[in-house]
Order: sequence, then structure tokens, then C-alpha cells
Amino acid sequence: MLGMYMAVQDWVQRRLAVSRDRQSGASAVEYGLLIGLIAIAVIAVLVVLGPKLAGMFTEVETNLPTSGS
Repeated sequence: MLGMYMAVQDWVQRRLAVSRDRQSGASAVEYGLLIGLIAIAVIAVLVVLGPKLAGMFTEVETNLPTSGS
């Protein structure tokens, strides 16, 4: 009877270990997808706002006083 209990306990522990491995792999895929989507969003924002930011910095540069050495 004890031998059967130990066999069932060992089987359950192995199944739980396999389940944990599958979950960690799935979460790694999910994190990869999130990072990819964030990267796409950042690139899109830079493409849209890039020219506006460049114009703003150019305007600031032209309005800065020059050093009179």
C-alpha cells in the first residue's frame, strides 16, 4: 500500500514539474510579444514625432545667442 502511495506521489510531482515548465515557457513567449509590441509602439511614436522634435531643436539652436569671443 505504501509503495503504491509513493508511486502516485512521484507521478503527481513529475506532472506538476512538467506543468511548471510549460507555464514558464508560455510566460517567456508572452514577455517576448509584449517587448515586441512596445518596440513597435516606440518606433511609431518616433516616426510621427521625429520631424517635429527635429524642428523644435533647430529652432532652439537658431535662437541661442552666439558666444562673442
